[in-house]
Amino acid sequence: MADIVVSHGCANLCKDSSLVPQVVTLTGVKDLTHDVKLFTFKTLDGKAPFDSLPGQLGMFSVPPHGECMFSITSRGDDYVEMAVKRVGLVTEKMHKLKVGDQVGMRGPYGNWFPYETTRGRDMLFIAGGIGMAPVRSFLEYCLRHREEYGRIDVVYSASTYDDLVFKEELFEIWPSFPDTHVHVSTYHESEGWDGPISYTAPFLEKVVAEEGLQTDNVAVTLCGGPSLFGTCRESLQKLGYDSADIITTLEARMKCGVGKCGRCNIAGYFICLDGPVFTEQELAKIPRDL
Repeated sequence: MADIVVSHGCANLCKDSSLVPQVVTLTGVKDLTHDVKLFTFKTLDGKAPFDSLPGQLGMFSVPPHGECMFSITSRGDDYVEMAVKRVGLVTEKMHKLKVGDQVGMRGPYGNWFPYETTRGRDMLFIAGGIGMAPVRSFLEYCLRHREEYGRIDVVYSASTYDDLVFKEELFEIWPSFPDTHVHVSTYHESEGWDGPISYTAPFLEKVVAEEGLQTDNVAVTLCGGPSLFGTCRESLQKLGYDSADIITTLEARMKCGVGKCGRCNIAGYFICLDGPVFTEQELAKIPRDL
């Protein structure tokens, strides 16, 4: 079984990306939850703003309010999508945008999920809340190339049923693919939900046990908040998954995207230049506040 290899130093590959945003048009807005929207963007001549690989990010700007880095949750031949949670000034302004509005975008930035060196493996995707946004890009790549990957399992949790993002994909689209299994829980009981009530880590352990999931020849992708990171890493270790086979993204640490502002510097690593995608084995060299 070949090792999973994550490419680093990919900022050099993006050096020709202009630091001046290009003008793009908002062509679609979809409410995913009460505070998460899915935005679809095209260039003024109806093309995708840039080519990107699963896990990469784009810088979105709403003049004169500012700009923020977001994962590209999906890219088609003529569009890119970003799922944005309303948490501050810029995202508040984004949530007020309407179809037809023109905004700024530049990118792509960062490295990408190792879709090449995970071919032939079973795939286990674990996400919580808005953490499904970057995971979706890798998952949907695998589904578009379904014959190149083994069994696919998705373990996803959110606070309540209303906080689950991509409901249509979770309950209808993704499970329709061959040998693809989607497991969903919520942390709390809520109207409209009669499924499992569990935090992500114990739910993950339950799924692995009940489904008889193997720990060898598997690539695990993990994304969520700090609590989910910590508890799920402990569960994966307890279950016997190799740290070299666990992949994650630290995209929340990315700010300027080009290594100039220094806010992503951790123990000598610039997340925007070296990441944001790492294996858990690589993260063992970085302080455990992630």
